Amino acid sequence: MVSLPPLAPFPQSSWRQHLSSSEWNTLLQSWTSICRAISSLSEQDIKTALARDDSIATFLVSFAEETAEAGFTILDSHSTTLPKAVFQLVSRVFTVSPPTQLFDYAFLANIARIFPRKATAPLIARLFQRHAAALEAALTALKKQLIPQLEAGIKGDLKSVEARLIRLNYLLHASSDTCTLFLAGSDFLDGLIVCFRVMNPPLRKVILTTTYLCLVGLIDTEPAKWSMLSDQLYALKEAADAHKAGPLNINDSLVPELITNTPLLKVLLRRAEDTGAATENFKKRITALEGYRKGTMVRPKRLIRRRLDKGKGKITQQEVNADIHVHKMSQITQVQDLFPDLGSGFVSKCLDEYGEDVEQVVANLLSETLPPHLANADRSESLSSHPEAGHTELAPRSTPPQVPTRHNVFDDDDFDRLAMDVSKVSFGKKPGKNADEMLKDKATAPNKSAILSALAAFDSDDDERDDTYDADDVGGTVDASNQEADAASDSNEEALFRAYQMDSKLFDRDAGTRRGNPRAKLREETGMTDEAIEGWALILVRNPQQKRRLEAKYAFSGQQAQLERTSWRASPAGSGEEGSEPDGGSSRGGRGGGRGRGRGRGRGRGGNVAGPTGEKETESARKNKEANKGSRANHNRRDARAKKMARGGFAG
Repeated sequence: MVSLPPLAPFPQSSWRQHLSSSEWNTLLQSWTSICRAISSLSEQDIKTALARDDSIATFLVSFAEETAEAGFTILDSHSTTLPKAVFQLVSRVFTVSPPTQLFDYAFLANIARIFPRKATAPLIARLFQRHAAALEAALTALKKQLIPQLEAGIKGDLKSVEARLIRLNYLLHASSDTCTLFLAGSDFLDGLIVCFRVMNPPLRKVILTTTYLCLVGLIDTEPAKWSMLSDQLYALKEAADAHKAGPLNINDSLVPELITNTPLLKVLLRRAEDTGAATENFKKRITALEGYRKGTMVRPKRLIRRRLDKGKGKITQQEVNADIHVHKMSQITQVQDLFPDLGSGFVSKCLDEYGEDVEQVVANLLSETLPPHLANADRSESLSSHPEAGHTELAPRSTPPQVPTRHNVFDDDDFDRLAMDVSKVSFGKKPGKNADEMLKDKATAPNKSAILSALAAFDSDDDERDDTYDADDVGGTVDASNQEADAASDSNEEALFRAYQMDSKLFDRDAGTRRGNPRAKLREETGMTDEAIEGWALILVRNPQQKRRLEAKYAFSGQQAQLERTSWRASPAGSGEEGSEPDGGSSRGGRGGGRGRGRGRGRGRGGNVAGPTGEKETESARKNKEANKGSRANHNRRDARAKKMARGGFAG
């Protein structure tokens, strides 16, 4: 055996930035040559090379990891030759005893992601046949790690679960044996159903894709697992019935979303009818699940504004294609939810091929039965938003006569001759003046006579402001924020507020509080995340009106120890409160003397004109009764009555 140099690991993006273009091309060429040389060796020589060191396995794992994230575009001119050499090397290594690193689900998922399903599906199937024990042990370990995290729901590590399921979906799409292994037993499917209840839209979309791929993968095996599929459909029916009968939200159920947003039932029924496996029991279960399909949302008719023919030319092809793109975007999005690696341009071509039937496109993509012109097309092609406009051929015509010159009244002025002083010309808005310039400019200064006339019209003896309807006099304010209607459907509000009243430190934003048992109980009771709970407390602190509203709403718990008197009672002098016995204080406070502030228009003088005769305070009050009525407009009424009587009027 010829001694070959070891394969260097494929560098990460941070290392690739430090390599020059020539160095990078040299590395790519070296990897391509060494991979081809190793692939041409015999099985015994490949075993020897694998046993000598782990450079081959390390290179394959690092290459699959980096290209799965960045794509083959980072390979520059070797974007075709190096992936082909790597795939040949992976195929040869899988035929012998592969290292344990290559049994990891992450490596297999990356291989299924970067290479087409038509090539990876038989490769992984042969790996299951030759090394079933080692491969099943690696995937079973992943399954045992995922099930507790899925069943934990909001208490589990949702980000880690989402990342693992996203990577696992590529392997499920390429390997039906992996689908069979994960659906063996009901634990994994039950975990997906439980975790779907968490209000996390990205995670829900990933769980939906995982469930669909697992169920469809059961009929792609040889032979198809129709009995196992029937049991899984029955489990879905039981889970949907239990969710519907329970107190949970109907929108948190996995089964209606799976039936509505994926072509699962149509694909299964069509495949069963084609293979003769459509028994009466199987059809009944398909029909029972069809009853959980949600109603389609009827979109309002789009009003089309007709263009007026203004003689400005024909409509361009770009404007026509823009409307077509808007029409297709919803269908393209549905397909890309299941196949995120497909470009929008490629999906648009598939929709054109199958008459814009989304379910038929998804079914043909899964079974790899696309026509040759689509199977060989670029799957990462994007939808162009600026198509090239078609060129219309113009017939030759004679040169038109010269347009006559137009004249106007501004010809030959300073602007026309460019003789205007630039300092006197302003473009756009006139530049504003600063404070010094505005003070120096007397043109806009107010006239002195206007100021004096305004001062003369001001009456300093005018009645004081009427404070009858002030907030303090009325006894309360109106809460204009009417938030009770908005929060009527918030079932967690009372639990959060009770917890906030008991201990506000429960809402602190630190790691110790989040790991504590009280916070865990609050999360379990409300179904909210730590960020949502802490955000609710922060909004409550910043909104005093909301806090007062919650205190008034939840202060009364149905138990009242005593009944307060509600009858009106005069307030004592200077107290400003109701509920006191009358005293000798002044009652001439007018409107506001007994309404909470202890003052009024009459300005209490400490005496009462209706008090006992002979007391000093009573006599002083009677003496000064008419002293200060000049500012209360009583003199105007008295003088008017005197004039009326002088004219011969009668007292009415």
